[in-house]
Amino acid sequence: MAVVPYKDKDTSKRDQVAEMFDSISPKYDLLNHVLSGGIDILWRKRAIRELRKASSQPPKRILDIATGTGDFALEALALKPETIVGMDISEGMLSVGRDKMRKRGVDHIIEMRSGDSEGLPLPDNDFDAVIVAFGVRNFENLLKGLTDMYRVTRSGGVCVVLEFSNPRQFPFKQLYGFYSRTILPLIGRAVSKDASAYTYLPESVQAFPDGPDFLRIYEAAGFTNTKWIPLTFGVASIYIGHKR
Repeated sequence: MAVVPYKDKDTSKRDQVAEMFDSISPKYDLLNHVLSGGIDILWRKRAIRELRKASSQPPKRILDIATGTGDFALEALALKPETIVGMDISEGMLSVGRDKMRKRGVDHIIEMRSGDSEGLPLPDNDFDAVIVAFGVRNFENLLKGLTDMYRVTRSGGVCVVLEFSNPRQFPFKQLYGFYSRTILPLIGRAVSKDASAYTYLPESVQAFPDGPDFLRIYEAAGFTNTKWIPLTFGVASIYIGHKR
């Protein structure tokens, strides 16, 4: 059974995820940084450095899937691309993101666009790089979403996924488990007023096929030369894949 934000509703996971992010969008950036102690910023920077190393040449067109308010897209500006398209199903998150891009004067480079990650309204072989941070575990069908990411990546392009994962080593596994199940939902509920959103987060991470399990699905979607890089004792992971 799929892990969903609102267990009392019979709507699809996609619809519930969109509703959840619409609900928490005004406080999303604040909560991200508070709940991770700001380390999510370092994770994004590391992921972009890994994209730079994995690319045969600097990517000119980048797609940021499940872009949210656009933090990962902003980090990708370090690669000096011509265009970044940030795509998300939550209009609430996109609205916050568009304001952010205008205020930073980069809205001529970063376009925030509405779209479903599992049915991207984009042509084949359109992007030099496809990136996603903390979004793939929200896919209703992970393989379908990754396969569509593969479709829009050009031959020779790179896909980089940054996602939460489950620490495997004692005692960090136990400490992180206590934090994510007990402390994180309390803080999230107090700040965002949406209790379900920050109960869903640890549940979705726990259920997500991380590490080698994710690489198997990544490869089933078509990606080759895949790589898994654990971060911060395994709290998050970077996954790299190439399209021949």
